[in-house]
Amino acid sequence: MKPLRVARGDDLPQRQNSLDEVLDRIYERHVSDVHRWASRLASPGEDVEDVVHEVFLVAMRRYGEFRGDSKVSTWLFRITERVIKGRRTRDRVRRWLFARHAEDLATEPLAVVTPLEQMERRERARRLYEALDRLPDRYRTPLILYEIEGLSGQALAELLGMKLGAVWVRLHRGRARLLSELAKAELT
Repeated sequence: MKPLRVARGDDLPQRQNSLDEVLDRIYERHVSDVHRWASRLASPGEDVEDVVHEVFLVAMRRYGEFRGDSKVSTWLFRITERVIKGRRTRDRVRRWLFARHAEDLATEPLAVVTPLEQMERRERARRLYEALDRLPDRYRTPLILYEIEGLSGQALAELLGMKLGAVWVRLHRGRARLLSELAKAELT
């Protein structure tokens, strides 16, 4: 049995456990975070449950490589980010190879709304995510985490492994590019 390393903070249990127990504990503590990140970072048409499953499969395979230099939540966020990025890349390649159009990016209504309001929401979400998909990941991820997820600049800096000033620069540039992409989409 491998002794458990303790990461910064209280992300991991402090007593020695079997690997299965440790992974179960990590899953229990962080599945809601991973689900929230995946739902925010992925396009609306993405199967979030499938992304969460893939993230924890990667975490299980890669746990031996986790050095404990950072929090488990930071490590899982990085895995989530890479899984989403890989899926987005595969989707782009598939669309290009097979000349398929993206499915309608529907969002679930939060309250009782009219069919017209639902259609308008879906259309706005589709336009927003199309514009976000055209942004480089270095701008897309911070924008989603700050504007949609509501993370602070400091939390972004920690999650992305950047200085706080660099986070603000990326957010500023990302917003400018997003507005430009949205304006281009309106003209067409």
